[in-house]
Amino acid sequence: QVQLVESGGGLVQPGGTLRLSCAASGFIFGDSSMTWVRQAPGKEFEWVARITHGGQITGYADSVKGRFTISRDNFKNTLYLQMNNLKPEDTAVYFCVKSSYGSTDYTYRGQGTQVTVSS
Repeated sequence: QVQLVESGGGLVQPGGTLRLSCAASGFIFGDSSMTWVRQAPGKEFEWVARITHGGQITGYADSVKGRFTISRDNFKNTLYLQMNNLKPEDTAVYFCVKSSYGSTDYTYRGQGTQVTVSS
């Protein structure tokens, strides 16, 4: 079955950086578009970034454009999210999601990793 395990979250000061990873198994990773979403306390899921199966096409929410970069290594079955210039409003649980490009179906997601941006 689909397994997604996120890591790399933590506490960081405003302006800091983090790199999230998502280890994928149970499906052909190189055939699947992938998405990062986040959920702040008491809020709905918010789409953050997406990438096609080969990595050629990426998309970003306006709130993170220019600060976050999504990438993938299909040999390692791993998805990444490089987060620079973090802001307090980026505080959330971040999930990687196996989904069609542009889909809002977040059924196949991992357990999430907490990112807290605070001084």
